[in-house]
Parts: sequence; structure tokens; C-alpha cells
Amino acid sequence: MKRLLIFIFIFTFLFGGLSLWFKTGTSAVNSRDLSQKIFVVYKGQGIREIAGNLKKEGLIKDQVVFFLLVKKLGLDSNIQAGDFRLSPSMTAAEIAENLTHGTLDIWVTIPEGKRAEEVAEILAKNIPAYQNTWRKKMVENEGYLFPDTYLIPKDAAIDLIVTLMKDNFNKKYEAIAPAKKTNLTKGEVVILASMVEREAKFEEDRPLVASVLLNRKNIGMKLDIDATIQYALGYQEIEKTWWKKGLTLQDIKLNSSYNTYLNPGLPPTPISNPGLKALNAVISPAETQYLYYISDSSGHNHYAKTIEEHNANIKKFGL
Repeated sequence: MKRLLIFIFIFTFLFGGLSLWFKTGTSAVNSRDLSQKIFVVYKGQGIREIAGNLKKEGLIKDQVVFFLLVKKLGLDSNIQAGDFRLSPSMTAAEIAENLTHGTLDIWVTIPEGKRAEEVAEILAKNIPAYQNTWRKKMVENEGYLFPDTYLIPKDAAIDLIVTLMKDNFNKKYEAIAPAKKTNLTKGEVVILASMVEREAKFEEDRPLVASVLLNRKNIGMKLDIDATIQYALGYQEIEKTWWKKGLTLQDIKLNSSYNTYLNPGLPPTPISNPGLKALNAVISPAETQYLYYISDSSGHNHYAKTIEEHNANIKKFGL
């Protein structure tokens, strides 16, 4: 009986202590401090890292308690990436709940090689303030909507978003252009890079595709780039894509200034929004004598100096 009483006493003491610890840890840091801080949750951050940052910012009392609370409430999979307006006067439960829906800005990722309309579609899915008129503004800035991950305000206007992307482009471009030697204008670099982005599936192919395009351009040869025709054809309702998968002979005869099978020189504008590696590939291309390439079924390119070598590649890879 004595041992049982001792066990009950110890259990009650420990349980009471844990309860007090948990209750204290979930209470507000300072219920009288109504000041607010902007707290950022980055994409890919886990609950432990978020809890640690909340503790460093003085927004919670105990990061372990916060972690356990989030798990208990089942909110760990609902916490959003973005920035939040939080206060030391908020309890841990209020902060946890706020992180599931109270974001001021939203993280939006723009992949490399998307055309302006695809960028608009990404914004439409992520930004509540999106309007259909934004697409036209995107198209007007084709090529300069730099692919990256952006923290965009929920109520952002299109001019702000375009400025964010173009400023990012200019910053990244200026970082690589002065260190390289090229006779191309910035506009030419962007147009060529936009084609490289669509034609080179793998990183190692980018400087090689760039060399082919520049070699053709330098001798006045038509570029013959499928992606430019895909761009001109626009959205394919049957395939549900902006990039038609199988071009026909009729497509190649398309009457368009973007048809590089019919028109020598560069298309009038970029056909996608290239990333840094594609831009760098054009500024510093591989030094080759290649004039031709084809892509095999896996997307890898095979290069040739002469039409005979090119035809041999076509035969070899069954294209």
C-alpha cells in the first residue's frame, strides 16, 4: 500500500508538472504587448525550424511545446509558406492557427522556359487579386519575367509583380553580362536564350544548342526551331498545352513572323522566359562547328556539323 501511494504521488507530481509546463509554454509571451512583427515561413521549412524561429523572434515561450501543440491540433500539414503578422500577445494556439491561413504574401514559383500565358496561369492559381487583364501585361514583357520563387502580396497589382520579375532579371543579367564578351545586344541574348530554354531539356545541352543557333545566325542560315512554331500556334485545346507536341508539315508552313523555318534571323520577340543558365549559355556558348541537332526519345540532343551527319543521326535514333 505504501509503495502504491508513493507511485501515485510521483505520477501525480509528474503529470501536474508536465501539464503546468505545457500550459505555460502555450501561453502568450506577453499578453500586454500588442506590437506586431512580420514573421516569414519559407517554402520547405519544417515545424521544428519554424518553432525555433518563432522562439528567436520572441513570439512563443517554448519551441518544443509549440511543436507538440501543432502535432496535437493536427495543423502541421496546413501551415502555409508566406509572411504573417504576429504578436507576442498571441497564444501559441493562436499563432499556430494563424500560420494556416493568415499569410500576407504568398510564395510563387515561376519555372524556367514558361511563356507569358503560362506565367499568368500560375499567378491565377496562387494570387487572389489576379485579373484576366494581367495576361496582356505578361505577354508585353515576354522574356523578362525572370524564373524564380517570389514572395508576392495577396493584393498585389500586376505592375508590382512585373516590376519584381523584371528587376530580378536585370539584377541577374548584369551579374553575368559584364564578365562575358558578346557582340549580341541584350534583346538578342534574351530571344536566343528563350529558344535555348525550350530546345535544351538537359543542362549540358544548353551551351551546345546556343552554339548551333549562333553558328546558323552567323552564316545567315535559317534557325529552323520547332519551339518558335509552337509559340506561334498558341494553346492546343486537345492536348491542353501551350506547346504542341507533334508538329506537322502544315505547321511548318505556318504564315507567322515567328516561323523560323520560313524566316531567316531571330523571331521578333522572346518565345519564353529563360533562366540564368540559358542566358549564360548564349553569352558563353560552347565553341563548336555544329549546325544541326536532333532530340531522341529521352530528350537528349545529338549534334552534327554537316547535313550528312545530321541525316545519319536521324536514321540512327529513329526520328
